[in-house]
Amino acid sequence: MTAVSSSRPRVSPWVLSAFWFGSAFHWLLLLTILMPTNVVSFVGEAQKGTYLGALTAIGAVIALVVPPLVGAHSDRTGRRLPYLKLGVGVNLAGLAVMGVAVATLGGMTGFWVYLLGFLLVQLGNNYATAPYSALIPQLVPPELRGRYSGIMGMLQATAQLLGAVAGIAIGQLGLPQVVGFVLIALTLVVPAVITMRGVPEGDAPPARTGESMPWTQLFTFKPFLWVFITRVLFALGQYSVQPFLQYYAGDVLRQRNEVLSSSLMLACIIVASILSAVVGGQLSDRVGRKPVIYVAGTTMAVAALLLLLAPSFAVALALSVAFGLGFGAFTSVDWALGSDAMPSEKSYARDMGIWHVAFVAPQFVGLPQGQLLDWGNAQGGNLGYTLVFGIAAAFFLLGVILVRNVPDTRKAAA
Repeated sequence: MTAVSSSRPRVSPWVLSAFWFGSAFHWLLLLTILMPTNVVSFVGEAQKGTYLGALTAIGAVIALVVPPLVGAHSDRTGRRLPYLKLGVGVNLAGLAVMGVAVATLGGMTGFWVYLLGFLLVQLGNNYATAPYSALIPQLVPPELRGRYSGIMGMLQATAQLLGAVAGIAIGQLGLPQVVGFVLIALTLVVPAVITMRGVPEGDAPPARTGESMPWTQLFTFKPFLWVFITRVLFALGQYSVQPFLQYYAGDVLRQRNEVLSSSLMLACIIVASILSAVVGGQLSDRVGRKPVIYVAGTTMAVAALLLLLAPSFAVALALSVAFGLGFGAFTSVDWALGSDAMPSEKSYARDMGIWHVAFVAPQFVGLPQGQLLDWGNAQGGNLGYTLVFGIAAAFFLLGVILVRNVPDTRKAAA
């Protein structure tokens, strides 16, 4: 594998991570707080899990196709920032359509317009993400990737915390839901501009040394194969639970204000993840990526199972803190592990785009998990939540077990 030269132009990790900050705020507030509430207003209580799961699954179709294609085109042109600019523009247009549907429409008509906006959001965000993802392995030397990944994880967690706070404010102040879409748009575009202005002009085109591996052979490269598989498993665990956390707060914890309660749980997860993100990233530069993931994944699995037994909301908040410590440590290593696994400098955007599929494609699990949730709850005793949370824990544990197969490429890249 070809190494990233330390002599290449560098950019501040804060500037490089700014777009990811905006994207993290975007998805936290949209997926976890606004969409569950909006779906109920459109389709009612009885089918809320099915329709919310369908939304995330349909969006995942775009996430499967767009990043690799756009990434490959970005590699051929040697450009990154024009794709980021266009993608953000389409993303903003989609947010506007979703906001209009919430503010002016209702019933299934409103839902279909809402779905159209969500498809535009997914198209634009994924169009931007693959070329943006290439900047990390392209500009950051291997020996610094843990530090950069840690800062990226911390900014991601901070943005998610702000998203949870925004959700609390919207719920407590009784603000119109459309306010949330305005906040998302502003918090997406400002950090995107910071990244686009801060990355060196010309995007520091990738080196043309080494051979580009055909995409059909990409999964024969063991570091990439196992990083992809384990990333899929962790994402499956996350998306098995995340969309339904608001419903869990009301149905299992019996909280009257579901939006406030789920936002408080998210805040606990995120504050804890901020504490562990930077430490985990820097530690991974010294001891390796895998030991950090072993601890992080096991912690998340145990916390997910214990949430089913939480006797009170206070205990659920404490378990949310434990989950957050694991989640922060995992996110701090995530980008570094993915960047280490790239087989060629000539295809960074394409390969990071395919790696990004491992993060977003598991959103498909929202549809069967949503149907399973509705079916299980119809049987009584909150069986649906037992099944959904149990499956999430199994995904986390399987990811921990299989990550040991990821070869350590850092020495080879040195």
